[in-house]
Amino acid sequence: MRLLISFLIIAVISIGINAHASVYKGQKEYMKICKVCHGSGTKVSKAKTTDEWIELFANNASMLKKIHIKDKNAMKYLNSKRFEKKKKHLLDFFKKYAADSGNVPACSD
Repeated sequence: MRLLISFLIIAVISIGINAHASVYKGQKEYMKICKVCHGSGTKVSKAKTTDEWIELFANNASMLKKIHIKDKNAMKYLNSKRFEKKKKHLLDFFKKYAADSGNVPACSD
C-alpha cells in the first residue's frame, strides 16, 4: 500500500510539473518568432505589467491579435496551432519579466 501511495504522489507531481508553462520555453519561442520585429524580449516584457500581459493573452489572445491585425505574418502565427501550443509559455515568459515583477533576467534577451 505504501508503494502505491508513493507512486501516485510521484505521478501527480510529474504531471503537475509538465502541465505548467515554462519561462525558458516562452523565451525560446520569443527568440524564434517575435524577436525579428520586436527586438529584445526583456524590453518587450518590461513594457507591460503582469495584469496587462494576462489581458493581452485572454480570450484566445484576442487583444494581442488586434494589435497585430495589419501584420500578415504575425496573424498567421497567432492563428496557428503552434501558437496555441506555445502561448502559455510565452505568457509565462512575459509575466516573469513584466514591469511589476521585480525580476531581472540574467541575459539581455
